[in-house]
Amino acid sequence: MPTTAGIHHITSMVNSAQRTLDFYTGVLGLRLVKKTVNFDRPEVYHLYFGDPAGSPGTLLTFFPWQKQPKGRIGTGQVETAALGIPIDSLVFWKERLERFGVDFRSRILFGEPVLSFEDPDGLKLDLVGRTTMLRGEAFGAIGENEAIIGLSGATLLTSAPERTADVLQRMLGLSEIGRENGRIRFQAHGETGNRIDVMEQGKVRGLMGAGTVHHIAWRAKDEAELLRWRDQLVEEGFKPTEVKNRNYFEAVYFKEHGEILFEIATDPPGFAVDEAVHQLGQRLMLPPWLESERSRFDRMLPELQPVAP
Repeated sequence: MPTTAGIHHITSMVNSAQRTLDFYTGVLGLRLVKKTVNFDRPEVYHLYFGDPAGSPGTLLTFFPWQKQPKGRIGTGQVETAALGIPIDSLVFWKERLERFGVDFRSRILFGEPVLSFEDPDGLKLDLVGRTTMLRGEAFGAIGENEAIIGLSGATLLTSAPERTADVLQRMLGLSEIGRENGRIRFQAHGETGNRIDVMEQGKVRGLMGAGTVHHIAWRAKDEAELLRWRDQLVEEGFKPTEVKNRNYFEAVYFKEHGEILFEIATDPPGFAVDEAVHQLGQRLMLPPWLESERSRFDRMLPELQPVAP
């Protein structure tokens, strides 16, 4: 079986595209690296935020749709997306969150300091102080010694924790590294997006809507590896989708035993396939099969005003 390097991206539902840009770039300092559409519902944006190159393991992505109702976080969902920061930048981030009026709480998880808060739609986020030589890139008022490095990991809520754990270990190749206060922690071998916590949540079922995670995607190094995973999923009795062309990666989707929607996505070809790295996120990019309708999307989608931290 292949083993994933960790999380490729986490995709969430929100209401406002501009408000999401203002928060994730203006407050957290993530780059908008791709402005495109939801390929399955192209009347809705698909916005990708991450490091300047849009590297797998750094990406938070969003479907902003003003009319969707508020969702409910619960079992069968990703509860929290965790972002890694240098451990010596915690004071900087406490002061920055306070300055922008973001309520947070400090806690310790598995020996690491964590700042927990919510985005404007109620999505749960953690900033995790990591002891690492990795550094982000300076952007606006955020220096390289404070910049978010990428994804740290995620917390999964499931009614079947041992069965969800089995998928993480046996199907994806993660290793259990600890248990603490009802959490089971797993680790992948990549440098970012590599720590996954599984928690049992059987009382409140999650409802899809604004302020909830739509799916979590795991990294495959190429299409051949993706196809090996798909074949194995079929053999194990799962019902994965056909391989879908997402322009920037190939993907397969399936629900694991705890009903969380998993995706496996290839690292290549990446976000520079249709625009230069230094221009990422500046222009609406459409897949080839929608390019002839560009004028319609320009009229339909709300204009986004650039923002810097």
